[in-house]
Amino acid sequence: MSETFFSLEIHPRFNETDALGHINNTIIPVWNEAARKPIFEIFNPTLDISKWDLIVAGFNIAYLSPTNYGSPVSIKTWISRVGNSSFEVTQQSWQQGRQTSETKTTMVYYDYGVDKSQPLSDEIKQKLSALTGE
Repeated sequence: MSETFFSLEIHPRFNETDALGHINNTIIPVWNEAARKPIFEIFNPTLDISKWDLIVAGFNIAYLSPTNYGSPVSIKTWISRVGNSSFEVTQQSWQQGRQTSETKTTMVYYDYGVDKSQPLSDEIKQKLSALTGE
């Protein structure tokens, strides 16, 4: 893998704004999920929902400045920690050269059949560890 992070350009829709004209704070997590698609494909290349093996354990968002309608937003995504069965994804949103948010999401490699986390393979750990964001 030549890139150490993923980037997705979002074009905000008018219906994603709030009464103050900003992008509503509930929209950033939705955009972040869309931007995590390349990470999902590391685990499940076809994105077959019947074979899904990831779960969100939690996330924290710092809203640094308003994100506005009318200009594209770039979501930069990388891996900030790799554990035994979980990993942390860091995502930043940028608009017109200004960082508007930073999100840290903990994802768990999960077996829904037994309702339990499972250890990450060495191959998966290596792929995730290459995504440093630098």
